[in-house]
Amino acid sequence: MLEAQISKTFESYEAAAYEPDETDRRIIQATQGGLPLDARPYHAVAEALNLDVEDVMARLKAMAEAGALRRIAALPNHYALGYGANAMTVWDIHDHMSDELGRRVAALDFVSHCYLRPRHPPQWPYNLFAMVHGREESEVREKMAEIADLLHSHLRSYDILLSTGILKKTGMRFT
Repeated sequence: MLEAQISKTFESYEAAAYEPDETDRRIIQATQGGLPLDARPYHAVAEALNLDVEDVMARLKAMAEAGALRRIAALPNHYALGYGANAMTVWDIHDHMSDELGRRVAALDFVSHCYLRPRHPPQWPYNLFAMVHGREESEVREKMAEIADLLHSHLRSYDILLSTGILKKTGMRFT
């Protein structure tokens, strides 16, 4: 059974190719704006598409395992929840430790998203990205210092990109 994941994410940038069939595309189109607010959201999707609920869940699970679906998660508005300071922290860490360190950073309770991405030197040396939330900028900076302590000897440089507003709260859309 596919379980909704309302926890943090850690993603590597290596993803397998995936080709959705017509039924997958229908499921993607039906869910890309969010799951129905229903006690049984997969049943509601299946009913709307005239599909079997087990098929819907199996297909979503297959998409997730293939890397085509990153996660199913709640997308909170951090500002509405009282978190007025948000920042993407970016880290230049040793590649041979990036998976292990990325998972450790993602496990921190104040990190909502954590990604490994390719560097683009010399302009962009960073390979680890971690989204941090706090009530004030000083709180975000304290949390950033905790991450720096955790990365310690594997850390070469880092920076902070403070949010000024919500730019996007949706994923890619199929048309």
